[in-house]
Parts: sequence; C-alpha cells; structure tokens
Amino acid sequence: MAEGLPDAIGRLAATRRDGSPFLLPHHVEAARRLAQTFERARLRQRVTMSYDPTRTGGRGGGSPLQGEISAIAADARKHLADMAGMMPADCWAVLFDICGLDRGLQDVETERDWPRRGGKLVLRIALSHLAAHYGLDAEARGREAQRQRHWLPARAPMFPPAEAS
Repeated sequence: MAEGLPDAIGRLAATRRDGSPFLLPHHVEAARRLAQTFERARLRQRVTMSYDPTRTGGRGGGSPLQGEISAIAADARKHLADMAGMMPADCWAVLFDICGLDRGLQDVETERDWPRRGGKLVLRIALSHLAAHYGLDAEARGREAQRQRHWLPARAPMFPPAEAS
C-alpha cells in the first residue's frame, strides 16, 4: 500500500481517457481513512518476522506502550464492527477485501462470481456510503450545510466587533 492507499483505489482514482477519474476525491479520502483504521486494528497477518519488543514482549518487561497498542487495536476493531453493521453486506465485504486486505478487484469479482467491472460499481457505492459516514461530500458547502456534531450553542465572539463612529 503506497501512502496508506490501497492499490485498487489508486488505480481507480487515476484519470481515465475522458479526463475524469472513476473515484472522486471524497471516495479516495474515505478509502484512505478506512485503510488506516484497518492498520490500527492490526487485522492483517504478518508475513515477516518482527523483532520489535512491543510485539514480542522482549527482555526488560516489554514496552510501556504495549497495553496502549492493544487498546488502540481494540478500539479500531470496534469502530470497524460498527461500520460493518451500518452498511449492506456486499458493500462491506468489498471494502474489507480492497481496503483491509489490499486485494485486487479482479480477484474479488472472480471469487464472488460477479460480472466483469461489477466490483467497481459496488466499490463506488460502498465508498459513497463510507464517505457519508465520515461526513465527506463531493463538494465543500461550508459550515451551514454541515451536520451538527455538538450540542452546545455557538459561542459568542471573543472580541466584540468595533463600533463604527
């Protein structure tokens, strides 16, 4: 994965012959955030040996961050489980394979016996759901169009405006 972005997402975000990308920037950002959550959850199997004392509990009693790392992974796994519950099953399965396991779209389509290019459409729909969950949209609309994220009313300005004489 280059820079936290799955390979399939990077290819679909590249511009096509007509000059427009298949995935829009808010889809790409949603995929990047999900891939980072998968990294924090530590769901991938390791294929090489790691001699990192935080993973092996090496001499000296291990790292003081060892407990925190497992708490971070548990929190990320809970977040992933919540997202899986709010999405259609096929959408979540494609996101898990592409963003979590960094599999290719052709492999996913073949495994599920989908028609060619069917995975691209399901992936785009899933990324639209995910972007909406993260509060991302195709275009910026300003603070007024944003969904409410807190219960406190707007604060009064710190410095009152100067009166015109």
